[in-house]
Formats: sequence, C-alpha cells, structure tokens
Amino acid sequence: MGQAGMAEAAVRYLRSVGTAVPAPVEALPRPELRCVGADERAPLDPREFRRVLGNFASGVAVVTAPAATAGDPPAGFACQSFTSLSLDPPLVAFMVGRTSTTWPRIARAGVFCVNVLGCGQGELCRSFAVSGADKFAGVAYDAAPVSGSPRLTGAVAWIDCAIHAVHTGGDHLIVVGRVNALGAGEDDPDGPLLFHRGRFARVTTP
Repeated sequence: MGQAGMAEAAVRYLRSVGTAVPAPVEALPRPELRCVGADERAPLDPREFRRVLGNFASGVAVVTAPAATAGDPPAGFACQSFTSLSLDPPLVAFMVGRTSTTWPRIARAGVFCVNVLGCGQGELCRSFAVSGADKFAGVAYDAAPVSGSPRLTGAVAWIDCAIHAVHTGGDHLIVVGRVNALGAGEDDPDGPLLFHRGRFARVTTP
C-alpha cells in the first residue's frame, strides 16, 4: 500500500470510530538494548547490501517532535524507512539508527509527527539529513493537533502519533507509533518525493 493509500485507509478508520481520540493501547515495555553479536553478522559487504537494497524505491518523510525541555528547539530528522503497520489499532512505524542524536530527544518527548514530503521538497529533506545543524532555521511549520510536534508547511501528508513501542533491529531501532490524528495537504503537482538508488526520484505516469 502506498503512502496515499495508507493515509486514506487510516482516515477511513478514524472517521469510523468518531472524532474522539481512541482509547490508549497498553505499550510494550522498552527492550534492553544490546550490541549485535559477532555470530549474528552475515558475511556481506555493506556497500553491496546498500546497492542491492537501493533498488527498492521508498517515500521520504521528516519525523519531528516537540522540544522535551523548555528552551530547547524541536527535534527532526529525514527518514525513508517509514511505513504503515496496522489499521486496527492505527499504527505506523519508522526505523532509526541507534547512533542517532535526534532519536533520544524524540524518545523523551514521547510523541512525533511524520511529515510525508512532496517532490518539490528535496532541499527541505537535505536540511533535515544534516547532523548538528539548526534544522528548523527558516522552515515554516505549525503544531500538530494532538502532540504539538512540528507539522511542516507543504508536506503532502502528516501523521500525528504517540510512541507505542520500541523494538531492537540490529543497528537500528523499530519505533511503533499510535496514530492520534492525520491529514493530507495540497497535492504536489509532481507527486511524492521518492528515494531510489541513492538519489531523489519522482513518480512518472505513462
């Protein structure tokens, strides 16, 4: 299911249960993090792994969260590993590297907003892929309705979530979010922003 199909399905579900926020789902306990054991490593060249997996085109999003501490800036990072997960209850997921300096700030906030980018937002994506910079400098946004996470102006869709569970996955974490609100902005005339073979791409129709 594509990003648009996922958003439409989730909208239908939330409308079917009314406008009230769904009852909370008991979150799973946070896992104990550990290093990847030597016996768990496959004899693969990381460059070949990236090259082959790069043939799978993915959408591009920016995951944001409000400042967890007064006076701190909001958090955000570019993410191409976002996916829908469950319709009932409405869950989504994204993957983030364990070495990410942004993830601990999102974890402390306990909430996040996924901003699905349009084809014309490649530069915005690049600005959120830089480590250590003021990623929100000059970026227009408002507050997502439930979490207060930054909702980026011009995103083709947004999904407002609370952290539901976190699982280990090798050198990454799998973050599951419970969807509390979502919506779609104006369609980008060139379609969604895609990432394929190490570069941005766009949808083309025959």
